Amino acid sequence: MHDSGPPRKTLRNETAHMLPLAALLGGNIALAFGPWFVRLADVGPVAAGFWRIALAAPVLVALAYATSRRPFAHVRALWLPVLFSGIAFAGDLGMWHLGILRTTLANATLFGNSAILMFPIYGFLVARAWPTRSQGIALLLAAVGAALLLGRSYELSPKNLAGDLLCLIAGTVYTVYIILMSRVRSAMAPIPVLALATLASALPLLLTALALHETIWPEKWGVLIGLALASQVLGQGLMIYAIGHLSPLVIGIALLTQPIVAGAVGWLAYGERLGLPDFIGAVLVAIALVLVRAGGPRVASADGEPKPA
Repeated sequence: MHDSGPPRKTLRNETAHMLPLAALLGGNIALAFGPWFVRLADVGPVAAGFWRIALAAPVLVALAYATSRRPFAHVRALWLPVLFSGIAFAGDLGMWHLGILRTTLANATLFGNSAILMFPIYGFLVARAWPTRSQGIALLLAAVGAALLLGRSYELSPKNLAGDLLCLIAGTVYTVYIILMSRVRSAMAPIPVLALATLASALPLLLTALALHETIWPEKWGVLIGLALASQVLGQGLMIYAIGHLSPLVIGIALLTQPIVAGAVGWLAYGERLGLPDFIGAVLVAIALVLVRAGGPRVASADGEPKPA
């Protein structure tokens, strides 16, 4: 007469597993539309990064207070890494947005995610441990795939190559951002951390846009609001939630949806058709992203605490 217990428990377990997975896929799809919004914006690329931050910051601060009574209680002891992480995040966004205008949307998304490969390399250096066999293969595949994509970009246009390199540099700077934020993340909840990094990156982006003499004030706010909500609030927020509930392998595989969606948008909106070398290079980099996240050793992060590679 009391057989309803186990099915309900199973249903709750399935729901608890499906929610992070849905958040992960939704976050990746939302992030994949970010480069398109940058191209559609009627302001400069770095200015678009500033508005992405400026419009998202109030929402993130409100969410931080909604999820915690004192979300920024420890910020005084962490102001230095927060400041420099904001500068690094600004550098990442600025260079990535500049690169988006100079290469395909698919390549911009792939190279923009190169921090997934670079952060484990930093971990290997800190922990003084050699990568596992799968991670070594991943790094080799990533190098070959990146070489194919870069060579193909130069063949199409030197401008595309410049865009790819800017996105690669952006991925490198984002690695610095992750390292700097590791100490902050160990002391604060994810949403307040994201809010602080967002606030700290606003001024550097604005000053850079002004120095480049970009158009700052938009006439069409809808695109920039979409960029802020899709990339900074929805995309980053869902990803932060999912990362706390799913394995690195699942996260790595799901990241592959970003270049697929971005490539489809680039094809439909701009006629950016990919050739066979592009597909091979993208597949190699995609496989590398999965392998480097799959079951690697735990390596020391910047704050000395062991974290998954």
